[in-house]
Amino acid sequence: MPKVSIMNQAGQNVGELELLESVFGIEPSMQAVFDVVKSQRAAMRQGTHSTKTRGNVRGGGKKPWRQKGTGRARSGTNTSPIWVGGGIVFGPHPHKYVLKVNRKVRRLALRSVLSDKVNDDLLKVIDGLTLDSMRTKDMVQVLQNLSLEGKVAIVLTEPDTNVMISARNIPNVIVTTVDHVSVYELLNVKTVVLTADAVKKYEEVLG
Repeated sequence: MPKVSIMNQAGQNVGELELLESVFGIEPSMQAVFDVVKSQRAAMRQGTHSTKTRGNVRGGGKKPWRQKGTGRARSGTNTSPIWVGGGIVFGPHPHKYVLKVNRKVRRLALRSVLSDKVNDDLLKVIDGLTLDSMRTKDMVQVLQNLSLEGKVAIVLTEPDTNVMISARNIPNVIVTTVDHVSVYELLNVKTVVLTADAVKKYEEVLG
């Protein structure tokens, strides 16, 4: 079983934790990770882009000029796509970008990312994280105590207003919960910080 040190928010080592092999010690499945990230990135797209066809633009009605005798090419309407201000041919229209991924694949991808972070020694476990007030300075001190650099994701079991508001003005630091964190978010950061309770919850759900 993989083992990690447990630290407190002051940066002191307070013990050791054995991680569940089936959650934090599997061989990562890159295909599952790719499929889930592709699905999650697609879900971020609004899909509200739209263009007007020749039937939607203003105009039309009367023929611009008579069919023959003018020396110009024949034309039946000023909403034609070849006219300036006319309709758009094959333009984008609102639609969804949803890509379905099975639950087993989503869980496999999450286990793969967590296992990969453990293998690279980029997963840290803390016994808990609480702040008495909403102060960015306090959160910066916690990050310094834990020697965290680069992009960091802090995963809690339940939303903590003080922690989330204290961290939201710090660049490259996100605070989320076990239920809401995505594979894409975990991949997009250098270090993942889990509370001991978050580790237990992952082992219960994914194990």
